[in-house]
Amino acid sequence: MFAKWGSVAYRRRWVVLIATVLLAVVGGVWGIGVFDKLSQGGYEAPSSEAARADKVAEEAFGRQNGDVIVIYRGDFANQLELKKIADHISGFPKDDVLKTVGPVPSDDKRQALVAITLTSGDSNEQIKQFEDIQKQLAVDGFSQQVGGLVPTQKAINDMSQADLTRAEMFSLPLVLLLLVIIFGGLVAASLPVVVGGLAIMGALGVLHGVAIFTEVNSFAVNVASLLGLGMAIDYGLFMVGRFREELAAGRTTEQAVGRTVASAGRTVMFSATLLVIALAGLLLFPHGFLKSLAYGGMSSVAIAALVSLTLLPALLGVLGHRVDKLAMPWRKKEPSERGWRRLSGKVMKRPVLVAVPIIGVLVALGAPFLGVQFGQVTEKVLPEGNTVRVATENINQNFSALSNTGFKIVVKGGDQAAVQDYLGRVKDIKGVGDVQPLGSDKGVTSASAGLEQDALSDESKQALKDVRALAPPAGAEVLVGGNTAMVSDSLDAIADKLPLMIALLVGATLILMFLAFGSVLLPIKAVVMSALSLSATFGVLVWVFQEGHGADLLGITPGPLESGIVVLMAAIVFGLSTDYEVFLLSRMVEARGQGATTEEAVTIGLAKTGRVITSAALLLVVVTGAFAFSQVAMMRFVGVGMILALVLDATVVRMLLVPAVLKLLGNAAWWSPGPLKRIQERLALHDEPVDDDFDDEVREPAAVG
Repeated sequence: MFAKWGSVAYRRRWVVLIATVLLAVVGGVWGIGVFDKLSQGGYEAPSSEAARADKVAEEAFGRQNGDVIVIYRGDFANQLELKKIADHISGFPKDDVLKTVGPVPSDDKRQALVAITLTSGDSNEQIKQFEDIQKQLAVDGFSQQVGGLVPTQKAINDMSQADLTRAEMFSLPLVLLLLVIIFGGLVAASLPVVVGGLAIMGALGVLHGVAIFTEVNSFAVNVASLLGLGMAIDYGLFMVGRFREELAAGRTTEQAVGRTVASAGRTVMFSATLLVIALAGLLLFPHGFLKSLAYGGMSSVAIAALVSLTLLPALLGVLGHRVDKLAMPWRKKEPSERGWRRLSGKVMKRPVLVAVPIIGVLVALGAPFLGVQFGQVTEKVLPEGNTVRVATENINQNFSALSNTGFKIVVKGGDQAAVQDYLGRVKDIKGVGDVQPLGSDKGVTSASAGLEQDALSDESKQALKDVRALAPPAGAEVLVGGNTAMVSDSLDAIADKLPLMIALLVGATLILMFLAFGSVLLPIKAVVMSALSLSATFGVLVWVFQEGHGADLLGITPGPLESGIVVLMAAIVFGLSTDYEVFLLSRMVEARGQGATTEEAVTIGLAKTGRVITSAALLLVVVTGAFAFSQVAMMRFVGVGMILALVLDATVVRMLLVPAVLKLLGNAAWWSPGPLKRIQERLALHDEPVDDDFDDEVREPAAVG
């Protein structure tokens, strides 16, 4: 099937090339409109108790949230000063501001808080309304701080867009330079970058289409950009490298294109399918944030693979031997594979001595993950000293009862005496501060309960359990919301769906890799290797981002890990681990199918793909590593995590541990029961074996230990 497509792509190369470019460009132009439709929400579980508490309160009282919080500084022991602020805020435009609460003076009378509820409940519209009134917040004679949910969302959004632009400006030139060094020529080096650019444009078009029908969080664009460029470069590197290899073997351009698509193209399709399925696991969760990340990741990876299998073969067909035009001086001879052959030989001489220490180190690195704590996106993802973060921390410290960090208690039904008695019992619970009634209407009573500790502390989480365990007033239903409740409910929702995601990742990997390679043990080994790599990565991330080792160096505030980002990272790292495994095993299985022994197959696979995999990992480190310098802590988490995962996986795991384990498995690595083998032969998307005359390649003195 893939060989036939390669032939079609060559014969109709101009049609394929023009059609692919037009579709991607049109999609990209239309996709620019997605930036006006992106949201900042979706972090909560929609059907949770905390979400229902918000809904019931809003139905009874209208929107009550203090979307924007302003703290004014002055001498508020003087009632005239308070009146001056009250008169000023009464003039806010009614189209933007639904209501205001305050000014409420602090205990020392040096600060006064004003809570502003905006008319819209849509996060995009709220940011626009905040921008409309932002200049009107200033009052002559008073300094001010502006914080709260909407300003925090706007700050995160602005910084994320700036970080994305800066990351692309930094990574694209450096990636092109590295590609020139790796390929030894400008023409060959430009091809993966072209594929990456078109993949990002196409992904933006898809996201715009999705945003018309459902909520899409702004971080979906970051993920689409990161994975679109990164995977396009990976796939382009693999395809262009194989094409040049075929040309160097004396094949015609048509033969080289067909054989490239039949071998490398097939591998790209399987790799992309596995990564798309891994990202599809995010759709299992109810959170709009995770679904958004799935949309961005799936679309960019799928389009990167499609462009690699359409535009790239067509371009290679047009270029032919001119793919080596504008070559650098070092391109005069093919890169040597002797180093990789020697490495393979040394590893397979002492496989136990190589495998056991590596496994031990990976397990040790993963140990801190056993103490992981999860949280949510708060103002702490902003840099220390950021004005919005400083203001929000001030609110939480000095106006805890009016901040959004406490419990929101909603009581449906029951007589007022019983409700007040219940609220009195809430106040007596350890960890709960002042309880202030917010109103009663339509049989619903709402109250705010402050917290004595941080909203995400163990004490506050225990207080939430204790409040929810209280017997409700007779004939009434009690719903407890607020930040602590929202985070706890969100984590419970993730925990409920996480086993399904793991089953999807593992099941898809086992099935697709079996169909690709016809072995039972190879897919199992791949899952174990990916799990080791994933656990080691997360262990180091917990050690740094939660426990704070090196936090000052990275400029982050240690704290619980944002659960959605952790789930995203798990999907991406597992998918990339499997991606490199497929690249490596494809050449090993290809050689094995031509009669090579296990040692010869491992040597060929490592020699042919070692340079490609390490180069691909290096390039992806540059693309994703740019996010390690992000101003937003959660994107810095992604950047640092991707660097760790890629370095561990593409070097230690794939280049050392995999060959050692395959040596220990011996011929059993390629085995599968007869019935399963027959099923694989009927279902697998395979072509006739590609003869590489491996006899001339592998039987060198340093090939096998």
